[in-house]
Amino acid sequence: MPKPIKHRELLRRLRSFGWTGPYQDGKHPFMVKGETRLTIPNPHAGDIDWSLTKRILRAANIPPREWDKA
Repeated sequence: MPKPIKHRELLRRLRSFGWTGPYQDGKHPFMVKGETRLTIPNPHAGDIDWSLTKRILRAANIPPREWDKA
């Protein structure tokens, strides 16, 4: 079973896939790649569970195998 990921590590890996940010506009921060906007969890919630990370990857069109290589 995959482990939870720290917020900072989530941002680092998303940036390695070409996402920029995070930016703030409203309650949740988001990252941008081209015209696509990806909402990410707030950093104060602690580690991010794998189930949420998986949903973020799906929204970002990043295959889990590629994510593990980043």
